[in-house]
Amino acid sequence: MDGFQKRLNASVQRKLSFTLSLAILAAAAVAGIFSFVSAFAEAHELQDDVLRQVAQLTDSRHLPPTLRPGGGDEESQVFVQRLAESPASSVDTAAGTFLSLPATLPDGLQMLKIGGETFRVLVKTTSGGERIAVAQEAGFRNEIARDSAWRTVMPLLILIPVLLLIVADLIRKMFRPIAALSRDIDQRSEQALHAIDDRGVPAEIRPFVVAINRLLGRVAQSMDAQRRFVADAAHELRSPLTALSLQAERLSETEMSAAAHERLAVLRQGIERGRKLLDQLLGLARTQSSAERPTAPVSIQAVYRHVLEDLIPLAQAKRIDIGVEGRQDAQLWMNERDLVALVKNLVDNAIRYTPAGGRVDLSVCLAQAHIVLRIRDTGPGIPPDERTRVFDPFYRMLGNEQIGSGLGLAIVRAIADRIGAEIRLGYADVSGQSGLHVEVIVPVAMTER
Repeated sequence: MDGFQKRLNASVQRKLSFTLSLAILAAAAVAGIFSFVSAFAEAHELQDDVLRQVAQLTDSRHLPPTLRPGGGDEESQVFVQRLAESPASSVDTAAGTFLSLPATLPDGLQMLKIGGETFRVLVKTTSGGERIAVAQEAGFRNEIARDSAWRTVMPLLILIPVLLLIVADLIRKMFRPIAALSRDIDQRSEQALHAIDDRGVPAEIRPFVVAINRLLGRVAQSMDAQRRFVADAAHELRSPLTALSLQAERLSETEMSAAAHERLAVLRQGIERGRKLLDQLLGLARTQSSAERPTAPVSIQAVYRHVLEDLIPLAQAKRIDIGVEGRQDAQLWMNERDLVALVKNLVDNAIRYTPAGGRVDLSVCLAQAHIVLRIRDTGPGIPPDERTRVFDPFYRMLGNEQIGSGLGLAIVRAIADRIGAEIRLGYADVSGQSGLHVEVIVPVAMTER
């Protein structure tokens, strides 16, 4: 019982359906009992009217009182007799003889038990001064009354289950806007903080929706303030880091010991890493902010060429064979800066994690409903249990000797989420479980405006 009560209280829809069902059943029970009792009493009243009509007919037509059968059924017989002719002994009513009725019976309707059976008897004094009795077996009367009462209640018994189903269906339909609203909110990305559309929402739920919209507005303001702080902090830190880099470069030109040169190289490497981190923080802040509406389609092949021009020196330093496979091209309606950032971060990761003498390939594939950007390398790859966490900001796999900030794939995921793209990671060499194969699946809708 406690478990049922908990489930009932956990759902407003279930509780409302249960309460209304109980109310309908209670009202139906009261109405059914009242209808049954009323129909039963009315049927008896009609049968009493039949006895009165028989007595009136006997008096008005001066018919001789006698035993009048009501058809082949003995229970339906109506007895009419003078009270003076009633014998004092017990009578076999089934044999067609008179009933044993006392002559002292008062006028009116009454119930009498005669020969072990109950009869409804009407005693009447005729216009000629004679007293007659009209009787009928009570069992037959009760059977007719019950049948009439059940016929009155039966439609109600049939309609109650139908009414319960209709009520349950109506309640379910009434809660559909709330279910649709919850699905809409649940399917949103963490960046989608625009207000909820309250059109079609019931008036009882609208204050709750308005409160959620206000909360979303405050969260959006807080996130914007956070992004501005990160961007401003990164921007302010770029100047001193650039100055440190220049000072370190000038210091390297002076005469110093080998140990000092070695320590200076480590210092310059740390400064360069800090500059790269600030650049990626600025890129992440720009990516997470509201995107500019594109004004023209962007060629993927053109973006590939632009990225390769920037990263060829890094690939050549590691003797990595990098290039674009095929001449297939596609146009995407999105901000060119975002697409360049997405591809550049993926290619930069591929070059950094591919060992010297390896290979990095870029390609474009057109599917029926998607455009697929592919980057394959011959590096160590990413284990399946790490493929979700690598998109978290500042996350880097253990045992990784490459210098980085862990923001590259976070920027890629932020851009992909904003344009509705899907990112899939896999092994380039499935049998050897090595190499990384990245697919960015963009809906065809991004190619048309």
